[in-house]
Amino acid sequence: MHALGRHLVLELNGCNPKLLGDVKRVEEIMVAAAKIAKATIVGVHFHQFSPFGVSGVVVIAESHLAIHTWPEHAYAAVDIFTCGETLNSELAAQHLVEKFQSRQPSLMELKRGLIPDSKPAKVSGKVTKEAKEVFAYGRPKQLQVVS
Repeated sequence: MHALGRHLVLELNGCNPKLLGDVKRVEEIMVAAAKIAKATIVGVHFHQFSPFGVSGVVVIAESHLAIHTWPEHAYAAVDIFTCGETLNSELAAQHLVEKFQSRQPSLMELKRGLIPDSKPAKVSGKVTKEAKEVFAYGRPKQLQVVS
């Protein structure tokens, strides 16, 4: 299987609440993270909520960086979704941990857009049963939540 994209899910707990509530600072930190990762920025949009919290996205040619903050809980949820091999997503994640002063960060990586390799596996010139199952596209019977 080949992945079209890489999705880093960054949980930032124990952050500086003042930073998380400042839309301008959140935007500056997120844009800097994209630049540090060597992303090509194509658009930026951030919104300040009342009474507190910020949501925003840095759209990059390679996909996006998004954030939602809860200053009242000293928490931020960040997604760094990239396609291609030119970026260093970990540098962006490390920058965000440091700048938001997270005392309890965690990171999860997901492979997105999983597609079969271009050629099915063959044994003695015959396509194996397992390869047929991998390449049998169909509608899933039930959507499963992964936790």
